[in-house]
Amino acid sequence: MVDPVFCEVCGNEIERTTSQCPFCRSRQTFEALKKQVPLQRVVNLENGMPTVREALVRLRDEIETAPKHGYRLLVLIHGYGSSGKGGAIRNEVRRQLRYMFEKKKINDFVPGEECTRRSGHWRQTVRRFPPLDSYGKHPNPGITIVIL
Repeated sequence: MVDPVFCEVCGNEIERTTSQCPFCRSRQTFEALKKQVPLQRVVNLENGMPTVREALVRLRDEIETAPKHGYRLLVLIHGYGSSGKGGAIRNEVRRQLRYMFEKKKINDFVPGEECTRRSGHWRQTVRRFPPLDSYGKHPNPGITIVIL
């Protein structure tokens, strides 16, 4: 069985023999087709019930190492919290992401509750990364999508 090949721009599966993606029309290079890696990585920041500080350390580590492994997107699972207004990890993760965005350490991020087809920000993100469309079916305030 042959491993699937994905467009390096939009992430859609394409034929191995094509030189242009039929979805986004970007030219595919031979090197890009050779070194296929997954487009996204799912990171569960609440795994093991960490403290806020431990979750933020893991967030920073993941954001630093993801590009080295070829990931362009991180789907962060931070939970919503039991208070009904967002948990401490969620709030601090998003505060940290805003800071990283302002300092240009990440390209963008989309809170899970904005992952809806009504959101222009989300529609733009899905146009760039069509595999993310499945997250737009049910907005989830317990996740955040980071574009590296």
